Amino acid sequence: MRTLAELEERLALPSAALVEDMSRLDGDVMILGAGGKLGPSLVRLALNAGAKNVIAVSRFSEPGLAESLTEHGATVVRADVADDEALKALPDAANVVFLVGAKFGTSGRQSAAWFTNTYLPGRVAERFRDSRITALSTGNVYPLVPVTSGGATEDTPVGPVGDYAMSCLGRERIMSHFSEKHSTPLALIRLNYAVELRYGVLVDLAQKVHAGEPIDLATGHANVVWQGYANEVTLRSLLHASAPPYVLNLTGPELLSVRQAATDLGRALGREPVFTGEEAPTALLSNASRCHRTYGYPELTPAELIEHIACWVADGGPLLGKPTKFERRDGQF
Repeated sequence: MRTLAELEERLALPSAALVEDMSRLDGDVMILGAGGKLGPSLVRLALNAGAKNVIAVSRFSEPGLAESLTEHGATVVRADVADDEALKALPDAANVVFLVGAKFGTSGRQSAAWFTNTYLPGRVAERFRDSRITALSTGNVYPLVPVTSGGATEDTPVGPVGDYAMSCLGRERIMSHFSEKHSTPLALIRLNYAVELRYGVLVDLAQKVHAGEPIDLATGHANVVWQGYANEVTLRSLLHASAPPYVLNLTGPELLSVRQAATDLGRALGREPVFTGEEAPTALLSNASRCHRTYGYPELTPAELIEHIACWVADGGPLLGKPTKFERRDGQF
């Protein structure tokens, strides 16, 4: 994966299991938030997996994106789902994937974050009460846990830190309310941290290693997962949606050492990483054993991703410019 075209092709490559699941899924698949950082690759993956009709909904502010998705075979709808009239005017769909959310820049804009992450999902759940819904959530709803714990499971009591995490838990609670009220099948996907070559924890580290910037080790461990696998699980979870909701942690099976990952990136980049601080005994970590038992393991490991990302950064490949801020321990994003 040395070019953007090769990256997009890999992200949109379906497994045999996904193709089988898409053949069992009745009706259209609507993806709300199709213009965000996850949406385009998820739309293309659904199309390549044989979804009968994929409706991509977004404001589509990125030039050329709507046209590109149309060329791939998607039904593109330009709409701002935050507008009640636009939301009402959307076509019905048997299956809905909700990707809309606000994280970056939410500090100082807490009310906007709560609107997007909590109020709007309720409006969507009401509008599509007769659909099957998968909604993207986050592992940030969990508290920091001991590094030796194996990570928070779906049964771990939630403990969100900061407005972003609290508003995301609000999304889960509000959508769960409407799921139970209307018997709407719902899947809540607690994802952290998705990685591809343009963004993610490993890209954040690679940029710092390449630039010689210090890496704070206070958050010394993290989970990462290949974005292609995250997209696949998100789509396949539609068949597991239920009322009350199906809750799933989505990440890789490995406990990633930030120090070791940066060292490996430095070796691949020919740079010596600069560290500051020491590893804390806790971190935001998720145990995704249920996910791996149900959907198998990611096709790309962190070690493989490190090699790809090091080449991408060294070659000056395009980046999304959205750091994860995974190192923040105060919930301020």
